[in-house]
Amino acid sequence: MTYSWPEGFRAGFASIVGRPNAGKSTLTNALVGQKVAITSGRPQTTRHTVRGIVHRPDGQLVLVDTPGLHRPRTLLGERLNDLVRDTISEVDVVVFCLPADEKIGPGDKYIARELADVRTPVVAVATKSDAVSRERLAEHLLQIEQLGEWAQIVPVSAVRNEQVGLLADLLLEQMPESPPLYPAGELTDEPEAVMIAELVREAALEGVRDELPHSLAVVVDEIVEREGREGMAPLLDVRVNLYVERDSQKAIVIGRGGSRLRDVGTTARRGIEALLGTRIFLDLHVKVAKDWQRDPKLLQRLGF
Repeated sequence: MTYSWPEGFRAGFASIVGRPNAGKSTLTNALVGQKVAITSGRPQTTRHTVRGIVHRPDGQLVLVDTPGLHRPRTLLGERLNDLVRDTISEVDVVVFCLPADEKIGPGDKYIARELADVRTPVVAVATKSDAVSRERLAEHLLQIEQLGEWAQIVPVSAVRNEQVGLLADLLLEQMPESPPLYPAGELTDEPEAVMIAELVREAALEGVRDELPHSLAVVVDEIVEREGREGMAPLLDVRVNLYVERDSQKAIVIGRGGSRLRDVGTTARRGIEALLGTRIFLDLHVKVAKDWQRDPKLLQRLGF
C-alpha cells in the first residue's frame, strides 16, 4: 500500500537555539507532545542534538534541539558551539528562545549577532510567558523586536501549552513543500543508547549542587538481553558509566552509603523501561576522568 499525503504538504527542519536554560527542551517536548528531550532547571543539560518529530495532517516538523550557544570557556564549550552553528546552517527555520522571566542579557545579544549572519529565517520566541505579568511580557516582546530582524515574534508557554499550536503553524509556513521525511508515529530518530544516557543524566542532575552539570558525562557501556529466561519476560542488562572530573563530585553523585546513586537508578530505570517497553536491570558506575572537558582524547572517548 502506498502512502499518499495531501497537496501542499510541507516538511522540513527547525533548529531550536537560545542561551543555556532558555526553555528549549521544554518547548521541543511541548511541540512533539511527548518527552523526547531532557529538561532540568540547570543550565547546559542538553549535550546532543535531539530531534523531535511533529506530525500534522498538513505537514511534518523535524525539531533539532541544540546545546545552548554560549561564550565558550573550555574545549567542550567550543565543540558544542560548533555543533550549533553546523545545525543552524542546514535547517529551514531557526527558533530563537528568549525566556520572558529574565532580562535580555549579553548571552542573548551574542546569539542574536551570530544569527544576523545566517540566511535562514529566524522566529523569535518569548518562552515561559506564563511566568510574568502581561506588562512585563509586552516589554520583553518590544526588547526582542529591537534585538534583530525576525520573521515572526511569538510569546509561548510550553508548560501551559499556550500558543504552541500557533508556533507550529508559523514554523510550517517556513517549510518547503515536501513529502513526509519520517514515517507516521515516529517521534525521534535519536539512537536508544543516547536517549538512555540522557535519562540517566537527567536523574543524576536532580537536586545536586550547581558545580556538577558541566562536569557530568554519561556513556552507555552495553545493552544485552539476559540469557536463560525461556518462557519469561525478557530482561535487559543496561550498564552505564557516569564520568565526573573530581573525587569530590564522585562523592556527590554516589551520596552517603550509595543512597543518591540508588535514587538516580530508580528514577532513570522507570524512564528507560517506558522508553524500551521492557524490564531492565540498570547497572550504574561512577568514574573520575580528570578535567575531561579540556582533554581532546577524553572528549572523543566520551562522544564529543
